[in-house]
Formats: sequence, structure tokens, C-alpha cells
Amino acid sequence: INLYYENGISVQYTNENLFSQRLFFGFSYVTSRLGSALGTIAFIQDNFLLSSTYMFRHEKKIQPFVRMNAGYFYADLEEEIFDDLPDSSFLLSPEAGFSFKTKSPFKVMVSLGYNLFTGDGVEGPGTLYPVFLQTTLSWNLIKPIEK
Repeated sequence: INLYYENGISVQYTNENLFSQRLFFGFSYVTSRLGSALGTIAFIQDNFLLSSTYMFRHEKKIQPFVRMNAGYFYADLEEEIFDDLPDSSFLLSPEAGFSFKTKSPFKVMVSLGYNLFTGDGVEGPGTLYPVFLQTTLSWNLIKPIEK
């Protein structure tokens, strides 16, 4: 929070057999290349994540959810002076938040997560902080089943 702004793309999948479309599996690529590092000297950070999301109250407009992310983090520290510093880490992060359904296929999600593997620059990457705030804007390609 308040260090690097990162943006990316996510793809999630569910079907009616996955707890009535309450369970989602996904992949995300999130990077500072599309955020803080765009046109600046900020470090480039890349996050590759696999996720599993469970939606509560899926028939309501406001849907609480929990998510577990696992993946890989890499920071391009660029300068030779930083070569001895850690620049990558595995990621494991629980996350919880709310999804806001609209009448269109558009959906907004906000969540708070916690990286279980972090760093201080000596042990683990120094730009991988424990707490993160996430806002997701998504568009459903296939209409969810209405019950």
C-alpha cells in the first residue's frame, strides 16, 4: 500500500458444477510496468499468480469473497549495485473482499490481502510488502446462471 501501483490482467473460470458458480480458478499477471514504473525510474516488478476464489451470497448484489493466491514475484533492480540483493520470491497470499455486481456483465471487486512471504531487502525482495490493497474491474464474457 502506497509504495508501488501495479496493474495487470486476470482470467477466471467457473462453471455450474463448481459449487453453483461460487468457486473460481484464475491466473493473473500484475506488474508495475503498467503502473508506477510506466515512464519513471521506479523498479519493474512482475507478479504471476494462480488463484482460487470462493464467492459468498452469489445471488446478491454485494458478494463477500475469499481468495488464495500462489505464484512468483520478480523485481528488476536494473543497476549493478543491486546485484547482491534478493529480487524474486514465491508468493502465497490469502485475500478477502467484496464484489459488487451490476446489471451489466461489468463487476467491481475490492480486497485486502497479506503476502505470507515478504522481504526486507536482505532476506527476500525489499519491495515485496506484506499488506496489499486490490481493486479489480472485470467483465464477464459468459452470462452467469441466474436462479
